[in-house]
Amino acid sequence: MSPKFQILFVTFLHVHLIRGSDPDPIQDFCIPSREESATTIQCKNSSLVTVEDFVFSGIKFPGKFSQTGLSATSVNANIFPGLNTLGMSFVRADFQVNGINVPHLHPRATEVAFVVEGRVYSGFVDTQNKVFARVLDKGEVMVFPRGLVHFQMNVGDKPATILGSFNSQNPGLMRIPSAIFGSGIRDDLLEKAFGLSSEDMAKLKRRFAPPT
Repeated sequence: MSPKFQILFVTFLHVHLIRGSDPDPIQDFCIPSREESATTIQCKNSSLVTVEDFVFSGIKFPGKFSQTGLSATSVNANIFPGLNTLGMSFVRADFQVNGINVPHLHPRATEVAFVVEGRVYSGFVDTQNKVFARVLDKGEVMVFPRGLVHFQMNVGDKPATILGSFNSQNPGLMRIPSAIFGSGIRDDLLEKAFGLSSEDMAKLKRRFAPPT
């Protein structure tokens, strides 16, 4: 490999890595102004910023539980403006007994999950289809690498709570069942891919169809 090519390769790799994560902030903070334009986010004048811009009280208590026994409250820069440009966000997840967080992934972030209460079966699957999972007890932490499918289930006899943090202010979320059966992919493709009958497909589409 020639020295010139090596320089080009290293430069390309450096640019690729920079683009692969949230950009570094160029100021102490940037609280979005309510008078932002359609294309750019304007920062509020620092003289108008108060401590309340850096406080969020929306996860003191569990939210509404889904049919799977999960209540998840995501806190990203869209919900908590104080996170804007800081490259992080978090989530509170509460589980009823036997409640689950269905297999899902975050395309833009690695997640670190801390068990606040309860016992949670937790894990992820790598690109070789190897599963890394075990039961986590109160006080334990597990990391889910960026973009890999992961899941949780309350296996204790009491409600459980997890706090998750992300290295992106907007990590994104794709729930696998909804992404596959509720996104409008052609039925015949899914029937062949999963060995399903048309009746099975109809049931799954009704279950995972997005709310109207």
